[in-house]
Amino acid sequence: MAARSKARKRALDVLFEAEVRETPVLALLAERITLGGTTKDGPPVPEYAAELVRGVVTHQDRIDELIAEYAEGWTMDRMPVVDKNVLRIAVFELFWADDVPDGVVISEAVELAGDLSTDASSGFVNGLLARLADRKPAIVLYPEAPEPAPDPDPAPDPAAEPAPDPDPAPDPAAEAALDPAPDHAAAPELSEVAPAPETAATPSE
Repeated sequence: MAARSKARKRALDVLFEAEVRETPVLALLAERITLGGTTKDGPPVPEYAAELVRGVVTHQDRIDELIAEYAEGWTMDRMPVVDKNVLRIAVFELFWADDVPDGVVISEAVELAGDLSTDASSGFVNGLLARLADRKPAIVLYPEAPEPAPDPDPAPDPAAEPAPDPDPAPDPAAEAALDPAPDHAAAPELSEVAPAPETAATPSE
């Protein structure tokens, strides 16, 4: 068996075990890498197997969406665990492993499913992956979220608008210049003052 074929089989072992045991995939992968095939838990994990497992975990939501969309008459819950994880590995390779030809991906997945799952699994896996490969150019992996509509009437930004100046204190000098005090009546001149009345002379005795 070729090195990458062995790596796919080992990646399938890890994904299958994690799902059956309900164990976090990456934690199980780290454990298997640490053990390095020294126990009954399985052979060493090749680097490509670890790459496949990490890739499936990273893109699993989108991978599962694609499988569910193109699995005619099947839901993810009804699929055998082996078939589901064979498909996950294959879909990851189809869309995110540019160095692997689509035909190789499909034939490897069909072979794994035929060796390890039900009699009908190889045909099911082949049909689903062939549909995906055929429509691959038109499939958008991560559609961009629409831009939010602009706010029709945005609230004013208080920080952007300076506060109005308070009323300035009155300037007495300016007010005096603008509004001079009224003239007072001029004091009469001494010549205009009426003379005091003369006193009558007292007759001599």
